[in-house]
This record gives sequence, C-alpha cells and structure tokens, in this order.
Amino acid sequence: MEKGYLSLILHAHLPFVRHPEYREFLEEDWLFEAITETYIPLIDVFDKLIDEGINFRITMSLTPPLISMLTDELLQSRYVRYLEKRIQLSEKESERTKHQPEFNRLAQMYYKHYTNARYVYAEKYHRNIIHAFKKFQDMGKLEVITCGATHGYLPLMNNNVNAMRAQINVAVQHYEKHFGRKPRGIWLPECAYEPGIDQLLKDAGIRFFITETHGILFASPRPKYGNYAPIYCPTGVAAFGRDMESSRQVWSSKEGYPGDIFYRDFYRDVGFDLDYDYIRPYLHGDGKRTNVGIKYYRITGKTDHKEPYSPERALDKAAEHAGNFMFNREKQIEHLASIMDRKPIIVAPYDAELFGHWWFEGPDWINFLFRKIAFDQKSISLITPMEYLEMYPVNQVSTPSLSSWGYKGYNEYWLNGSNDWIYRHLHKAGERMVELAQKFSDTNGNALKNRALNQAARELLLAQSSDWAFIMKTGTMVEYAVKRTKEHLFRFTRLYDDIQANNIDASWLSDIEGKDNIFPDIDYHVYQ
Repeated sequence: MEKGYLSLILHAHLPFVRHPEYREFLEEDWLFEAITETYIPLIDVFDKLIDEGINFRITMSLTPPLISMLTDELLQSRYVRYLEKRIQLSEKESERTKHQPEFNRLAQMYYKHYTNARYVYAEKYHRNIIHAFKKFQDMGKLEVITCGATHGYLPLMNNNVNAMRAQINVAVQHYEKHFGRKPRGIWLPECAYEPGIDQLLKDAGIRFFITETHGILFASPRPKYGNYAPIYCPTGVAAFGRDMESSRQVWSSKEGYPGDIFYRDFYRDVGFDLDYDYIRPYLHGDGKRTNVGIKYYRITGKTDHKEPYSPERALDKAAEHAGNFMFNREKQIEHLASIMDRKPIIVAPYDAELFGHWWFEGPDWINFLFRKIAFDQKSISLITPMEYLEMYPVNQVSTPSLSSWGYKGYNEYWLNGSNDWIYRHLHKAGERMVELAQKFSDTNGNALKNRALNQAARELLLAQSSDWAFIMKTGTMVEYAVKRTKEHLFRFTRLYDDIQANNIDASWLSDIEGKDNIFPDIDYHVYQ
C-alpha cells in the first residue's frame, strides 16, 4: 500500500500565432517544433504504456490558444509541409554523412523521428492530436485541465472583474466543445493568483487550481500541511501548491537533470552549422539562419568544443535520473507520511515544452519514471489532483496569498519597465468591451453588428495574452510581441469606434475574422 502520492502536471501552452496572410511565418514554427518534439513524443509514451498495460496518471493543461492552433486546418496543413521538409533534409543528411558514422546514425535517427511524427500526426490521429489527449482522458489516465482563454494575466486585470470572468468562462466553454465535458481544474496563467479569483472559478464550475509554492505557504491561516495537501479557499475551490524540492531537481540550471553533459545540446543546430547554400532550402523566405531541428552534439560541458551526441548514453542517463527522482520522492513521502495524519501529495508542475523540446530526452525520462513507479517501489502512487480531492474531500480552509511564478514571484516579470506601457491600453479596451456588451445587449437581428462585437471580444482577448509581456521582458522576439499587442489593440479600437458609429466595414471585418479566428463560437455577452 502506498504511503503517498505524486501528481505530475504539465502545462502545455503556446501563444496564438497564425498568419494566413503569409505563405510561411517564422513564429508558427513554435507550434510545429512543440508538436514534433513534445506532444507527439508524449503521445507515443502514453500509447505504449497503455498497450503494455502499465497503469499511470498524469495531468496536463491544454490551453485554449494551443487547442485552437492544433485544430486549425491551415496550421495542420502547414505542419505537414514542415514535416516533409525535415524528412527531406534528414534524408540528405544521411547521404552527406555516410562516411561519418558518428553523425550518420544520428541523421538516420532524425529521419525515423520525423517519419514517425508524420505517421502519428497524419495517419494515426488524422491531423488532430487533441483526439489523442481526449482518448487518454476518457481512459482515466490523463486529466486535462484548462487555463485562461488567452493566458491572460488575471491579477493585472483586477480593475475589471468582467474581463477576468471572460478569460475564465470563454476557456471553460472552449474546453467543453473539444472534450465533451466541463473542466474540473485550471492552471492559472503564470500560476498567478490573488484573493477573489477563486470566486470566478467557482462560478464557472472549476474545482481546483495550481498555484506557486508561496501562494500556499503564505496563505491565511497558515496551512497545517504546507504544500503537501490542498487547501480550500473560502469559496470551496481547492488550491494545490508546487513542491519546491521536486521542481528544483528538474528545473534548476545548476542542479537540474536537463543540464547533464550527455544530453543533447539544444543550441547546436545544423541550421547554423552547415554551408549556407546547402541549408538555404530549409530556411524561411527571408533566408535568415534558424534552428531546423537536427542537432548532432551533446552538452559536453561549459566549452565550445562539443562531443557528438550518443542516444544510448543519453537514454542511460534518463533512466538513471528517473530512478534518482523516484528515490528522492520515496524518501520525501516516507518522511511526510510519518508526521501527517493523511497520505501526502507531491505536486510537480512543469512547462510541457521542457520535455522533448528543450530537454530532448524528457519524454523518455517520464516513460522511465512511470515504469519504475509501477514496478520498482511501493511507497508512491501516481494521482491527479481531482482524484486526491475525491479521496480526501475534507481539507483546511485558508486563503492563498497573492503570488505567481517567475522572477521574485509577485507579478514583476509581467509588470516592469519593459512592458508596463501595455496595461493602460488593455484596461481601457477592457472597459470599452464591457461598455459595448452592455450598450448592445440586443443587436436586433443585425448580423454584421453581432459579428463585429464578437470580433472585438476576440481582439481584446488576444491583446491580453501574457505571452507578449513575457517576451518583452525576456528580450527575445520583442518586436513581434510589441507588434501583436499593438495590432490587436488597434483592431479592437477601430471596431469599438465603428460599432458606436454604426459604420462597420464588412470587408475589413471579414479580413480580420479570417486572421484572428480564435473562438469561432464566442458570444460577446460574456462581458456583461
């Protein structure tokens, strides 16, 4: 009989990036890389575990922007084109490296990697891998939770409760459309919480949320069990806090597993290494060098001299690290069980894209971990937060503190000198959206005005994405993040003016509906 539980939670999210006005667009590769390197490898792991009868539990948030992109026909077709180019390049690399055995076998590994991705994506799941995640959920192996509609940073829109409510309610409706039931949990965008948000979650039927460690540790009153059991907010919505110890072993740049010298080096890519004329057909139209996904070297160490990557040694390390992680969780749980009057839960949340994209061996690590937990120990069982609540329905009532993850843990990453200018505009747009929803509660059958009001809601939601503020702070792709923020605010403002003046440009409206087509079923009344 187990002494406690491990709840592994993966946050799968990307900003909504879709540009039909261009034949190809660099930032769309964010999605294509994540599908190839994270989502399909995880699907392969889950499918194989199920085929072999190995029991497991895992929780994943699939955010509305990610689901929208994964189910978009344009992006689906572009992803297949992306795969075909990688397959072609890996074939060429197999020929080019035929006299370099240490690289030739890697070129063939990538050929198998990309052809398998094409099979899983196009043939097995018919270009819609949401069907795979729904299948795992229906089988009781995976708990899919939601997020904010566009990953909007809720504490920084607290001047407008209708805008916060819309982020939550649109997400719930979108989830129900794709999964056939309402979500039971939510990953708060950036794990950002402030008191009062739980009331909006309760109103939307959400039972639990994930928050940062200190959100629980500094709750009032202080929780008896710390982060090793959930607390109920006064509204009855449960909060689960991140465990720092298990997080540090995976996330830490100094102590974390992904930095091991035998793992694949993410930053050394043939898109930069090979002759320009040779690699040019696989770059984007502007011809700038970029990662193409084929990487031949291991991390090696803090040196410019990199050794060739060995998949066998990397897999051995993944198995070793999975065993180490399990051993540490065993000892952690055994200690906690000796001082608690209930079985503790270790909540281990991570960005999903860490597994496979940044840490190439990450999905293998999960595979080894689940197998080791199933066969090599008796102290731990895997569990989802909802299963734990069903097992322990009585919990301490306490109010979590204001908190987020990221630098310093109190919103600063999303509100600082690099991005603070956006909020006055987002606040004004939020006020105007509520004004429109209240003023035009009935469009009297005016289909064009109804479309414009719904599009205004989409533009506001897209402008509110926390990804833009995050990118401005990190200093990467800043020009794109600024451009997206300004574009959505401009489109919203023009719609607001045109609706008020009853002078809607149908042709322009159709154009932006085609570009910003997220949430086709949205109803602007959500802002009432």
